[in-house]
Amino acid sequence: MADDYLVRIGKLIRDARQHRGWTQSQLAEALGTSQSAVNRIERGNQNISLEMIARIGEALDSEIVSLGYAGPMHLRVVGGRRLSGAIDVKTSKNACVALLCASLLNEGRTVLRRVARIEEVYRLLEVLGSIGVRTRWINDGVDLEIVPSAELNLEAIDADAARRTRSIIMFLGPLLHRMDSFKLPYAGGCDLGTRTIEPHMIALRRFGLDIAATEGQYHAQVDRGVSPDRPIVLTERGDTVTENALLAAARHDGITVIRNASSNYMVQDLCFFLETLGVKVDGIGTTTLTVHGVPTIDVDVDYSPSEDPVEAMSLVAAAVVTESELTVRRVPIEFLEIELAVLEEMGLDHDRTPEYFADNGRTRLVDLTVRPSKLEAPIDKIHPMPFPGLNIDNVPFFAAIAAVAQGQSLIHDWVYDNRAIYLTDLNRLGGRLQLLDPHRVLVEGPTRWRAAEMMCPPALRPAVVVLLAMMAAEGTSVLRNVYVINRGYEELAERLNSVGAQIETFRDI
Repeated sequence: MADDYLVRIGKLIRDARQHRGWTQSQLAEALGTSQSAVNRIERGNQNISLEMIARIGEALDSEIVSLGYAGPMHLRVVGGRRLSGAIDVKTSKNACVALLCASLLNEGRTVLRRVARIEEVYRLLEVLGSIGVRTRWINDGVDLEIVPSAELNLEAIDADAARRTRSIIMFLGPLLHRMDSFKLPYAGGCDLGTRTIEPHMIALRRFGLDIAATEGQYHAQVDRGVSPDRPIVLTERGDTVTENALLAAARHDGITVIRNASSNYMVQDLCFFLETLGVKVDGIGTTTLTVHGVPTIDVDVDYSPSEDPVEAMSLVAAAVVTESELTVRRVPIEFLEIELAVLEEMGLDHDRTPEYFADNGRTRLVDLTVRPSKLEAPIDKIHPMPFPGLNIDNVPFFAAIAAVAQGQSLIHDWVYDNRAIYLTDLNRLGGRLQLLDPHRVLVEGPTRWRAAEMMCPPALRPAVVVLLAMMAAEGTSVLRNVYVINRGYEELAERLNSVGAQIETFRDI
C-alpha cells in the first residue's frame, strides 16, 4: 500500500478506537498484538493486511474500518422518481451540538436522547474524548451518555477534529469557568466566507475572558475579578453568540441579562436543557434572556432535544421539487410558520395535523402532508430574518423550490458572503439562476432538470439543494464527496430511499 493510504487507514482506525473509548493497549489486547504495533498502525508506519483491517473492524464494532471507507463518500442518484409515504424528522443538529458543549458545565452524568448521528456530532465527540470527557452511545446507539472528568486536558485536544467544526467556538463559554487559561484551535465548518468571532468576544469579555488569536489557536485568559455589571447587549443576534453567552452566564454566580438574543430553535433547546441543570432562564423565546446562574452544577440529567426545523424544510422541499405527495412527521411548526406562509402564497397544497409536544415537553410539533402543486413565483423577494422570520438556513431550499415555480424569484441571502454563489450550481442540472451579486440570485422557472455529475458544494444547505435537484432530474446523477451533507444529516440517502428515492452511496477504492 502507498504511504498516504496507510496514513489514511491509520487515522480511520484511531478515530474508530477513540469513538469506542479504548486505549491503544486495549485494542492491542483484543487483537493479540502489542501497543507499539497499534501505535505504528495508527501513524501509518506499518503495512496492514485486509484481514487485519477486518479484525480491527470486528474488535471495534465499527464498519468505518473497512476497505470501502478508504476514500470520500459519493452519491449516485437515479432521478425522476416520485416520493410517497411518511418520513420522520430527526433531532436538531444545531441543538445537539450546543448541548454537547453545554455538558461541560455539568460535573454529573448527562444523557441526551435520540442524538443525531452526524459528522458534526462525531467531531465534537472526538474533541471531548481527547480532553478527558467520557462519552458512549447507549440503548442500541440511540442515546448518548456524557461524563466529564474532574480535570480537562486541553493540551491533548484533537486539533484536526476541532478545526472541522465551527461548534468548537461554543467551548469558550463553559471552559472559562473551569480554567484560568487555555487554548482552542480556530473554528472551522462550512465554507461560508469570512465569519468573525468578534461578537462572541464582546459578550464573553464581560465574564473576564480575553482572547488572543495567533498561530491557528485562540489563546484564552480569564480574569476572575470581572463579571457583568449591566445587561449584555449582543452586537449580533446570532445563534451561537447567544448560546455562548448563555453558557458563560449559566455558572456565573449571579443574574445575567442578555439583550438582542436569538430566540431560535437551538437557543430555546439550550435554555430548556439549562433549566434541567438547575439554571433558571426567564424570557425563553424572546430577545431578552435573564439567566440566574449557579456556580456549581453537579446533577444527573436526562434530556431530549427537539426535532430539526431545517431538516423538516429539506424534506418539504424534496416533496415539492419532485412533485410528490409526502407526509413529514414531527415538524417543529413554530420554526417553520413563515416558510409555510411563503409557500402558501406560492400555491403549495398541504395540510397539517393538530399540534402535539416533542419529547422535551416544550416544542410544538405537527405532521405535515405536502401534495403536488402548481407554484407561482412570489411577488416579494425571499430573504432571511432572525427568528421568528424565515430561517437563515432555509433560504437555499427556496432556490430549488423557486426553480420549479412559474416566473422569476429573487433570493437575497444577505447573511453569508458567498453561500448564494453555490446556489448557481443548480445551473449544471438545468436550472436558470443568475447571480446578481454575492448575496442575490434571480431564479427563473419552471425548470426542466437534467442529470449531471458534479462535486458537492462545500456548504451544507446548498449541497442538499443540489441533491434534491438531482432527485428531480430524469436519469442518473453523481454527487461527489458528500462529507458536508453527512455533517448535518443522519443517513439522509437511506431515509429518502425509504419513501421512494433511488440513491446509492459508493466510494472510490
